[in-house]
Amino acid sequence: MRQLARVHAFAILQRMDAFLDPYTGDYTGERINTLANAVYMRLMTPLGGWWADPSLGSRLHELMREKDVPRVRKLAIQYAEQALAPLVRDGRARSVSVTADAPHDGRCLLHIEVVDLTGRRSLYTQPVKVG
Repeated sequence: MRQLARVHAFAILQRMDAFLDPYTGDYTGERINTLANAVYMRLMTPLGGWWADPSLGSRLHELMREKDVPRVRKLAIQYAEQALAPLVRDGRARSVSVTADAPHDGRCLLHIEVVDLTGRRSLYTQPVKVG
């Protein structure tokens, strides 16, 4: 059963999606075959905000009113890890790791590394508005 899920996930990886720019949320016209859109949708959709899957999303939107302090970066990492865990649990990725830094310009930058089922590493940067 697990092998079948991996084959299905690999087939999903092979199709191409229209790329969503993480800074604007707009389609770029570029075609991709990575998990970039899945990462973007899981991080930027408020948890419980999508009718078809109430478990999809993150709590990152809650940080918009927080101050730009180290505690908030830790929360951002925690919220992102929680939101992205289903990618590994569902067999779409081997691993996901998240780090954060703060340019102190009203946003926290999440740096996300996703290793897909083929072993390919993809790096994403996702800005999160804070204080």
